[in-house]
Amino acid sequence: MNKKPDNIPFRAYLPVILALVLAAGFMLGLYLRMPESGPSERSFFSIGADRYNKVNDVINYVMESYVDTVSRERLTEEAIVSLLKNLDPHSSYIPASEFQRLTDPLMGSFEGIGIEFNMIKDTVVVVHPIPGGPSEHAGVMPGDRIVMVNDTLIAGVGMATSEVVSRLLGPKGTVVNVSVFRPGIQELLDFSLTRDKIPSYSLDIAYMVDEQVGYIRLNKFSATTHAEFLSALERLNREGMEKMILDLRGNGGGFLDAAIQVADELLEPGKLIVYTQGRRRPKSYASSLKQGGFQTRPLVVLIDEWSASASEIIAGAVQDNDRGLVVGRRSFGKGLVQEQVRLNDGSALRLTVARYYTPTGRSIQKPYDEGEEAYFSEFMQRYHNGELLSPDSIRFDDSLRFETPAGRVVYGGGGIMPDVFVPIDTSGDIRFFNQVSNRGHIYLFAFDYTDRNRISLEGYGDPAGFVDRFRITDAVFSEFLDFLRNMGMEVPGRLARDSEQLIRNSLKAYIGRNVFGAAAFYPILHQHDQGFRKALESLKDEAAMASVRNGGQEAQ
Repeated sequence: MNKKPDNIPFRAYLPVILALVLAAGFMLGLYLRMPESGPSERSFFSIGADRYNKVNDVINYVMESYVDTVSRERLTEEAIVSLLKNLDPHSSYIPASEFQRLTDPLMGSFEGIGIEFNMIKDTVVVVHPIPGGPSEHAGVMPGDRIVMVNDTLIAGVGMATSEVVSRLLGPKGTVVNVSVFRPGIQELLDFSLTRDKIPSYSLDIAYMVDEQVGYIRLNKFSATTHAEFLSALERLNREGMEKMILDLRGNGGGFLDAAIQVADELLEPGKLIVYTQGRRRPKSYASSLKQGGFQTRPLVVLIDEWSASASEIIAGAVQDNDRGLVVGRRSFGKGLVQEQVRLNDGSALRLTVARYYTPTGRSIQKPYDEGEEAYFSEFMQRYHNGELLSPDSIRFDDSLRFETPAGRVVYGGGGIMPDVFVPIDTSGDIRFFNQVSNRGHIYLFAFDYTDRNRISLEGYGDPAGFVDRFRITDAVFSEFLDFLRNMGMEVPGRLARDSEQLIRNSLKAYIGRNVFGAAAFYPILHQHDQGFRKALESLKDEAAMASVRNGGQEAQ
């Protein structure tokens, strides 16, 4: 075996050493170009070593030479925000400080003391302790006023609602001390509350309207929406539901998967729900897979101009599969899909990566080339064009015309146009009602009245008892008018019948909610809700429902 010479000169190894150094430098360069990403989130990086990072150079130059001291973090965040604004209205940047507040509701929970509250006369007033939460366990009651939090006065000092919320929220297991004023008790009541995970519900109410019709209202599509919907569906089915109104009015969307799961309960297996496609995202299809809880019985979906995104996926799937009737007004028109990328400092990007398409192949995304402000204020354009009053004012591009399997014509390019149009309510003289409602006077009086009469109101026993038997008497209504005068409002000598009727109904609804929650609130509101009444009429119109019957009657 030959021995290696001991006296090989250093220069003989020089080419090898230089090659290793260059390789290490190249790999280090790639590593330093990687944007930082949190665990279990999508990460990405550019391997173009020759790409010039102009933004970083500008920030460095500002940091080194600008006349005043500036924050690199602030400059970077403002650059990101500006960059995303030039893409589309829904790509966005979430600072680390805002991430939990913005994402917790969609995850179906948050960490806090567990109360539903309103700011009344600059004071936190408990509307309801959330069942099973720390406040309910400790004995906090509806109508309680939170005066102090950890020895800091928060009532009557003009504290912003966001600051109040930040003092009440906090990590699970931490303790917050609150002092509460309870009407009828002179001294403040002290509670030591251990924060916990508090459920955030996406289902507002599910109840039987009559012996056959069930009603379900969803306010968003979160991680818990399908479980909430399924639970409500099973209960209403047990109670005899044969027809359903699914109310998605005002529902701005949420998780795509949640919308797909809900649609799966409404469609027979094998029906296309939605598909997505992006420049760097392959076409992906979602179809109904299982025997759902409500697949062929009569269905109406209620929408309006604030129904967006995941709500439009549901409405589009129902309409394009001829599964049921869509009732209301043209929806918002958001057909873009965002993907969330968590960055290492706790902040996040929500980047539009694809468009979604309804089963007939239409994109319902409305134009956004005139900028973000015009995009989000398009509602006013609809109002001025008369679209909210008559469907004849709506114009669709014929190039975006599609047909459902049953031959019904539908359009893309600007939301979901309902099968049955419901104009905004301009019947009768409701100007005075609008004035007192917009100023919050109805809610304030209802709160005051509930506060003074809580014991007698609880005597109605349950929501159904309250809805059936409670009345806004002439004496109570006269008391309300005196309240308005004390608030500085001019009250007409003779009220228009429509205004008076709506005021009485709203007073009853808010008083009911203060005592019995949503189960009393919505059934009362629905008595004068034009969209709800049109949905009910459509469900009972056999000819209309036969035109969208999906595969015949459900098996008996």
